[in-house]
Amino acid sequence: MKCDVLTLFPEILTAYLNASILKRAREKKLLDVALYNIRDFTSDPNRTVDDYPFGGGAGMVFKPEPIFRAIDFLKEDGEQRKVVLLSPQGRPFDQSMAEDYSREEQRIVFICGRYEGIDERVKNIVDEEVSIGDYVLTGGELAALVIIDAVARLIPGALGDDKSIEEESFSWGLLDYPHYTRPREYRGFRVPQELVSGDHKGILLWRRKQALKRTLEMRPDLIDKVELTEVDKKLLSEISSDEDI
Repeated sequence: MKCDVLTLFPEILTAYLNASILKRAREKKLLDVALYNIRDFTSDPNRTVDDYPFGGGAGMVFKPEPIFRAIDFLKEDGEQRKVVLLSPQGRPFDQSMAEDYSREEQRIVFICGRYEGIDERVKNIVDEEVSIGDYVLTGGELAALVIIDAVARLIPGALGDDKSIEEESFSWGLLDYPHYTRPREYRGFRVPQELVSGDHKGILLWRRKQALKRTLEMRPDLIDKVELTEVDKKLLSEISSDEDI
């Protein structure tokens, strides 16, 4: 994944990008993230990036000039770029989008907004608006990190074990199954017998059943989006019978 991030606070992203999986992915040249301070593209001595809104109202509005100049600067190298505005009005980000971005051949430019909003004219140079949820953040930096993190772990070689990607929540359309490790018993709470039985087929079935059950309880809306197998339907029937007891 190759991306550029336009922000007023590069230091917010630097700390996270220099730790854990993202740090290793960058060291392996699997992830290329360039940070640009939008103030560097202003033209006045005070490096002003905001102004009062036309028509009045509370708050300040992000000026269009520095963002336009920043995009012009990035495109000077001739590399194709997809410009993404992080915005509450955008398309909801999900695992499917993360997978699409992981296959994106163009560099992705993330514009991190601030203040009351961004001058609407900026959208003329934006290819896509993306939101990470129905709530308001102070700025787009956290949203950029969420997307970069979700995408980076899908890149082959970024994780220690690529197989773990296939078993994560949402990768198969359901919430994750419960996880346990040693000790087998702690303060009276025991690890389910199915997981220590040595029956690998039985373990897979137990995990699938628990994932289905957890999804039904916490995110029933996801069930309708999953292509259920005959085994899944049988497990759902068992779950229903267990609840009726």
